[in-house]
Amino acid sequence: MPIPDFQSVMLPLLKLLQDRQEYHVREAESALAKDFNLTEAEVRELLPSGTQAVFRNRIGWAKSYLKQAKLLDSPKRGYMRITERGLAVLAEAPQAINMKYLERFEEYRQFKARKRSGDEETNNDSPITTSSEQTPQEALEAAYETMREELVSELLEQIKNSPPRLFEHLVVELLVKMGYGGSRKDAGQAIGRSGDEGIDGIIKEDRLGLDIIYVQAKRWGSTVVGRPEIHKFAGALQGQRARKGVFITTSSFTKEARDFASLIDTKIVLIDGEELAQLLIDHNVAVTPVRSYEVKRVDSDYFTEE
Repeated sequence: MPIPDFQSVMLPLLKLLQDRQEYHVREAESALAKDFNLTEAEVRELLPSGTQAVFRNRIGWAKSYLKQAKLLDSPKRGYMRITERGLAVLAEAPQAINMKYLERFEEYRQFKARKRSGDEETNNDSPITTSSEQTPQEALEAAYETMREELVSELLEQIKNSPPRLFEHLVVELLVKMGYGGSRKDAGQAIGRSGDEGIDGIIKEDRLGLDIIYVQAKRWGSTVVGRPEIHKFAGALQGQRARKGVFITTSSFTKEARDFASLIDTKIVLIDGEELAQLLIDHNVAVTPVRSYEVKRVDSDYFTEE
C-alpha cells in the first residue's frame, strides 16, 4: 500500500501513545509501519533530497502538529508521550484526526495564525504550494525539484544554441570545478578544439597529473549517440594508450552505446545532456544562485541540563 500521508498518521500515532509510555521516534516508526502494513522498501523510501525517509518525515510532522495542539509533548530529544488532553481526545473515539480537527484547540489556532502571518511576509511569487497530503518539507522539496527540472531544460536549450567555443569553455570550466585539470589555465591547454562543434583532448585526472583522461564532447541537438561513436572513441583511447575516457554530449546515448561502454576493459564514462546540466547546476557553472533557504530545527541538547 502507499505510504500514508502525515494527517493519516495522526490518530494511529496518538493511539500508540495511549499507554502513557515514552516512545522514541524509531519505536513509533516500527509500530506504525506494522499498522499500515508497509514493506521494508516503503519504510526506507527517501525524500527527493535523500536526507530522510518519507515515512519517518511524515511521523515527525504528525508529531509536530499534535504537539502544537497539546495532544502530546516531547519529554526529551527524540521521544514523545501523550498528554491528558490527548487521552481526552481518544476517549471521544474520533474517526480521524487531521489539521481541521486540530483547529478546535486554541494553541493550534494561534500556531496557524503565526504561520499565516509569516507566509504573508514571503514572496507572493513563491512556487511552493502544499496539499493536505504533503508535509511542509515535502512541499519545499517538491518545489525545489520542479524548479531544478525547469532549470535543466532551460540550461540545455541555452547550451545547444551557444557557439562551439562557448561549449568548450563550459566543459573545461566544469571539469576544473570538479577537481580535474589542475588550474583553469592547465585545463584550457590540455583540451583543444576539434572543429566539429565539440572538443577533444586530454586532461589531468588530478592536480599532480598522475594520470590523464581522454575527453570527447559533442554538442548535438536531437541526434542520439550510438554504439559506433563510442566504438570510435574507444579506438582513439587505445591509440593514445589511455585507460580512461569521458564522452560528453548534449543529447543522449542509445542502450547499445551504454552496454558497449560497460563491457569493454577501458573505463569510459558517458555523460548525456541531462547529467551534464545536473553537474553544471551542482558545481555552479553557467548558473546563478537566486536565493537559498536554510532549514533548521531546535537543538534539544542545548536545553538539556548537565
